[in-house]
Amino acid sequence: MKPLFNKNILVGIGGGIAAYKVPELVRHLRDAGATVRVVMTQAATAFITPLTLQAISSNPVYTELFDPSMEAGMGHIELSRWADAVLIAPATANLMARLAIGLADDLLTTLCLATSAPLCLAPAMNHLMWAAPATRANRDLLLERGVRMFGPNEGKQACGEVGLGRMEEPVDLVRSLETLFTPPLLAGQRILVTAGPTREAIDPVRFLSNRSSGKMGYAIASAAMAMGARVTLVTGPTGQPFPRVTTRINVLSAREMQEAVLSQIDACDIFIACAAVADYRPIAAASQKIKKRGEHSLTLVLEHTDDILTAVNNLSHRPFTVGFAAETDQLELNALDKLRHKGMDMIVANWVGGNIGFESDDNALQVYWEGGKYELDCAPKVKLAYSILEIIAERFQSKHVSSMTISESKIALSR
Repeated sequence: MKPLFNKNILVGIGGGIAAYKVPELVRHLRDAGATVRVVMTQAATAFITPLTLQAISSNPVYTELFDPSMEAGMGHIELSRWADAVLIAPATANLMARLAIGLADDLLTTLCLATSAPLCLAPAMNHLMWAAPATRANRDLLLERGVRMFGPNEGKQACGEVGLGRMEEPVDLVRSLETLFTPPLLAGQRILVTAGPTREAIDPVRFLSNRSSGKMGYAIASAAMAMGARVTLVTGPTGQPFPRVTTRINVLSAREMQEAVLSQIDACDIFIACAAVADYRPIAAASQKIKKRGEHSLTLVLEHTDDILTAVNNLSHRPFTVGFAAETDQLELNALDKLRHKGMDMIVANWVGGNIGFESDDNALQVYWEGGKYELDCAPKVKLAYSILEIIAERFQSKHVSSMTISESKIALSR
């Protein structure tokens, strides 16, 4: 049976040119077995008529907050209880801003506050509007509250410019909605995630570290929880709000992170090493603050920190292991070398510098495994986290099935 069969989908339409795609969206939803009702903002009616949506959905279209024909005029309550999911397409910058501050000044925004159904947005706007700090802040706030974001995509826009801001195509939006009604992809899996930088002490007030913000690791931990996993997070100091996880262990140094990982590794199915662990530390940290005297230079003698991924790989029964690589040159070559040298199942690699990578909210990634690769275009880290975990789940399941098949063959041969 199709995931959307007999599901009630409320489609909200914002005032953007991408509204012309909504009739096709409604048609695909009905083909998938869903019952569809449409709510339009007043601005949306300037782009497409309610009559068009009524004909395609075979249901009345709603535009007014107070409708005497609906439950004593409280249409937002009736519709909010009816919906199994709410999809706003297109979600304009204005509409996202109103949702972020909890404004309820029309039927659509009011029912979004009143519903307990999953709320999904398909953003569509000019690429500069999407990149504006205010829009990014609203996007992040909505994501933190559990709102799903489908898109936007990159490409040519109605204004003639090219960039990130196109609404996802209707068929892709339907596929995204279907995931709401299928079992969580990582249900029951135990996942161990490392995140953030480590700090290697020079003296009591100074340390060696790096520019990792922890945003990617925290996004992965949060997304894994949303996908049904039990998550243990081992985190260095980040300054970021902690995500909701099953267990959190705070550490400072590479040595502390390795000890924490090895103490938890036997209880996990998947290990995702997202932390930017320092490669070197001072051989001996000074017990007192090093004073600046007359010398023009200071020599620090450094040693390699222990490699966490190598330690995990040397275990007799290691979990499915995923590493990360931040590179400034020869990304694919360096990532594949790290994948093979450290015996990982997968590696996620990215360029650093400019406006992506460390400290940024967005990134673009290359995912590699032996014999395969996948490219993830520039997107918010909170969205990339779900894409990464979907690939991990697929590869993990593939490896698990292969292992089961080999074990069954050995049993058959021994008979």
